[in-house]
Amino acid sequence: MAYRVGVDIGGTFADFCAFDEAAGTIGTVKVLTTPDRPGQEVIDGLKALEDRFGISPGDISYFTHGTTVGINSIIMRKGIRLALFTTENFCDVLELARLKMPDPYHLLSSRPEPLVTRDLVFGVTERMLADGSIDCPLDPDSLRTAVAAAKARGAEGVVISFLHSYRNPAHEREAKRLIAEIAPDLHVFCSHEVRPIIREYERTSTAVIHGYVQPRVAQYLGALQTALSGIGVTPEPMITKSNGGIMSVEIGKTACVEMLLSGTAAGVMGAAFVAREAGEDRILSLDIGGTSADVALITGGQPGYGMNEVVGDFPIFVPTVSVTSIGEGGGSIARIDAAGMLTVGPDSAGSTPGPAAYGRGGTQATITDAFVTLGLLDLSALGYGMVSVDRAKAVEVIQPLADRLGTSLEQTAEGIVGIAVSGMFREVSKLCSRRGIDVGEFSLLAFGGGGPMMACFLARDLGMKRVIVPPRPACCRRLAG
Repeated sequence: MAYRVGVDIGGTFADFCAFDEAAGTIGTVKVLTTPDRPGQEVIDGLKALEDRFGISPGDISYFTHGTTVGINSIIMRKGIRLALFTTENFCDVLELARLKMPDPYHLLSSRPEPLVTRDLVFGVTERMLADGSIDCPLDPDSLRTAVAAAKARGAEGVVISFLHSYRNPAHEREAKRLIAEIAPDLHVFCSHEVRPIIREYERTSTAVIHGYVQPRVAQYLGALQTALSGIGVTPEPMITKSNGGIMSVEIGKTACVEMLLSGTAAGVMGAAFVAREAGEDRILSLDIGGTSADVALITGGQPGYGMNEVVGDFPIFVPTVSVTSIGEGGGSIARIDAAGMLTVGPDSAGSTPGPAAYGRGGTQATITDAFVTLGLLDLSALGYGMVSVDRAKAVEVIQPLADRLGTSLEQTAEGIVGIAVSGMFREVSKLCSRRGIDVGEFSLLAFGGGGPMMACFLARDLGMKRVIVPPRPACCRRLAG
């Protein structure tokens, strides 16, 4: 027997879907992620497939994998501490960006803090002209000074983005070689290697995003390979790309910017398949996991594609499925900010400890806890019995917020849900305005662990009349590769 196995590992759960190529049947299981032991969730999930369906690792003929480890690192700002080396006098590239306000209709609109803070940006004496000729050679002493300053401020890696390196990368290559001699412990990323595009800000921003998540992604993919080979899975593991295609895990270790939207893009591709099967011509997909909510427009059974998608607060300039990620998933944490206002996300409780209602030691209120408190989430076991829901524990973490706000328990829980939905409403409205469409003419396709939980609230606010939920909503994306 041969099985095609698709796996998606999010911030809270890992979902496994096995397709029997001979019988045409599908089996699914769900396990908790193990962020402290990367790869262990794969072993746990494949063992669950064997226990439930008798599928042994040797029966697997194809293994594809979607992950949100990269995008979650950006949304929650949990990448490595980076320094940025630019051409001298061009240190403000990330702050200047394109000189556009993120939201021109918001009086208090401000740009997000870059992933590399200004104190870790250093100018290096060198200058390449637009035609690729050298105006000023690279000064090794200037580079050594920048490396010493970066290490003194705790940098774990360096992104090199010099002017016009897309035309002539000689200076970036030489700087990378010298840094390897001076500080071999630093991760080094060159903008021309990540994305050699002509615009300075776009090239720098994409390189920074790549460098911010690459060590964590590479470590995770290496652990995945080790886990699979250790239990006898022989096919080379594949990983879904941001453009909806696939590539080998080995390539993904060094080209992680190409798979940054891996799990989210796979979700959109799966939603497009469901839309075609359902005969739906216009779909808004809503994929909610533990950390983020991802929305995309699908017309004629086909997703859109773009080169300027936003990941968290930052644009990424690689070919991608057009999908918008919002830092509001089922595990997103609710808290009261310094101004006394209730806020939700982008931090997530993840799987360890997870929402308080899961009974795994969670001490912070989440969107899931709000749904449990309101009685809108079934109190039976979730995730094929992986977690049990305890309303008392959910109430225990939401009540302190209610006390501080001076509102009832139910009002506070409803407020958490309302804030999360309003954030999704805002981003969907922006998406539809950019495309010039009336979302009321679309159907909402909800999937992911939290999609069906919040779909009706969002559809009501958006004026959408139809909500579609697949039979296995948590596994809609798994075999899209």
